[in-house]
Amino acid sequence: MAMENVTTSKLSSVRSFMATIGIMCLCVTVIVLMMPNSERPRLTYTINEPWVNPQLISPGQILIMKDPKVVEQEQQAALRNEYMPYYTRNDATGQRQTSLFLEMYGKGQPGISAYTMQLVANAMTAIYHRGIMQQTDYMQIFTEDSMYSFMLVNEKQAARTYIKDVYSAKQAYEALFADKRLEKYREELRKCNLNEFLVPNISYDERRSEQAKYDIVSMVPTNSGVMKQGQEIINRGEIVTEEKARMIDSYNEFISTESQKGAYELLRTNGIQWLYVMTLMMLFVMYMQFFRRDYLDKPRSMAMVFTLITLFPMMNALMMRFDPRSVFILPLCIVPMFVRVFLDSRTAFMAHTVMVLICAAAVSEKFEFIVVQVSAGFVAICALRELSRRSQIFSTALIVAISGMFVYTVLKFLDNKDMTFEALKHPYFTFMCNGVLLLLTYPMMFIVEKAFGFISSVTLFELSDTNRDILRKLAEVAPGTFQHSIMVSNLATAIATEVGAKSQLVRTGAFYHDIGKISNPVFFTENQVGVNPHTRLEPKESAKIIIDHVTEGVRLAEKNGVPDVISNFILTHHGRGLAKFFYTTYKNEHPDEEIDETPFRYPGPNPFSREQAILMMADSVEAASRSLPEYTEESISNLVNRIIDSQVAEGFFQECPITFRDIATAKRVLIERLKSIYHTRIQYPELNETKDAGKEEKE
Repeated sequence: MAMENVTTSKLSSVRSFMATIGIMCLCVTVIVLMMPNSERPRLTYTINEPWVNPQLISPGQILIMKDPKVVEQEQQAALRNEYMPYYTRNDATGQRQTSLFLEMYGKGQPGISAYTMQLVANAMTAIYHRGIMQQTDYMQIFTEDSMYSFMLVNEKQAARTYIKDVYSAKQAYEALFADKRLEKYREELRKCNLNEFLVPNISYDERRSEQAKYDIVSMVPTNSGVMKQGQEIINRGEIVTEEKARMIDSYNEFISTESQKGAYELLRTNGIQWLYVMTLMMLFVMYMQFFRRDYLDKPRSMAMVFTLITLFPMMNALMMRFDPRSVFILPLCIVPMFVRVFLDSRTAFMAHTVMVLICAAAVSEKFEFIVVQVSAGFVAICALRELSRRSQIFSTALIVAISGMFVYTVLKFLDNKDMTFEALKHPYFTFMCNGVLLLLTYPMMFIVEKAFGFISSVTLFELSDTNRDILRKLAEVAPGTFQHSIMVSNLATAIATEVGAKSQLVRTGAFYHDIGKISNPVFFTENQVGVNPHTRLEPKESAKIIIDHVTEGVRLAEKNGVPDVISNFILTHHGRGLAKFFYTTYKNEHPDEEIDETPFRYPGPNPFSREQAILMMADSVEAASRSLPEYTEESISNLVNRIIDSQVAEGFFQECPITFRDIATAKRVLIERLKSIYHTRIQYPELNETKDAGKEEKE
């Protein structure tokens, strides 16, 4: 049987390890897909500040780009000097209107001969040949510049034309009477409504005009020179001037273009990034394997850590694409804070370090980023040793922001002793934003708890509030059980503090471990007042009622939203033990019967954590101590040793990582606390009356 247990344990460990490797590979792939892989990270700089990166050499012949503002100014000047809009003249409009006029009035009118009407038609043809523009457009252009010129297109031919050489609708009407032969017929011609036949035939050609603008703008050069291959662009510590800034921008564009030339480069970049991230992840898994192997057997612990290590590098990569200067805004310290609260400090620091090194692959100022973020993470872990109050999140965020500013300032002054605080305004702003975003730790903690089944110290404090409905009901319905729970919580907390276990978890578990007694409180000794209902029941019936307080407690815990971590204390505080009183009674009543222990045995399981084992010891000893006939140091010591040694002998602690040293410490703490509770005193020596009487006689 022992051999089978060992084999099963090894197989379980192997499966857990393989599952961890699978999750790790998935996380690495997701991170690499989100990282900048089609182009190298852009080098960032600050004007009039020293260059903090290594010496930059031109890898090839690179055109030096002009300042975008200068290019824009030159383009605007070129447009002002060279651009002419395009207008199109539609001759078909003139022909149609002239024909319509002749059709209506070509045969003459009273007082006007057909010959005169032909003269009008000829004048209209001449006017349409020059062109008629919309009255509003014409007046706007002519008012601004009477010498304004534009390109007039007619049958795919374009000619430069001045605004004064075309007509507005009003001018076209007056031009009809430029012929002296028509002047004397003005009054008669008015009756023909000539304005209806003089409509604009010149319209703005948007397509040709926009193309003309594009051609002029594209002719403006966007570069001011050429860098040769091997030419030094800037050296470390050199001040970034406007000219150097243009050269660095040109280098960034050149590298970006070169890195996008083919699928081979993309595959190569992805492969290198995958190996880099995988190496860091493997180092973290090796740490877990050597120092925290227990976490590898807990899928939720590994799922939480890998999720956090994956999520923040992804967000960091996205931020680098939008604003590389804001690299310190992202609150990476949330990761070590969560891991510290739910796991431990060493794992928190290792997880944070691995995550920072992964994020550094996407930033340009890698050295500063790593130093600042690792320092901030260490400060966060130290500041949040135990989360018990909401105010601790605020103070931690403030300390992290200040420490980040301090480390960043020191690094900047080490690089440039002439550095001014004026130049640090933007980095300081990002650190302040980082501190504000760290306050999201508190609401996010609720999400992490629900997603991965963890429970924080803050939640434990809230659960241990005796004003909660279920605990208040326990105090009202079963006051003896409630007092017993308080006593057990005090004893278990003292033990947990001594052995280095989670004291608040044990304390909260102790409050809830007997809530199942609410359903039948009078069947439990601590709630009875003179009457024992078990005297009227068979031992099996009594055992069932007693044992059922475990399953009933789990049901009530689930109904009242108590987390599984606390419900486990309800299940394990009796383990797979026997209801010995009723089992022994039944056995004495049936001496010749082969007795089945199942009806008298608790459902279990046995404790599988140190905290559950501590609660089992404290619960058993506190309950048994009430039945002692006298409270002396000897009787208390014998009781504690007998009960705990019996639990060890029955194998209750074989499935939990508690040591013999922890058990010995638990015995000592229980003995000391019970002595204090029951006020045991040393026995005073009695006065020897015979000897004293002899002395009196002599006197």
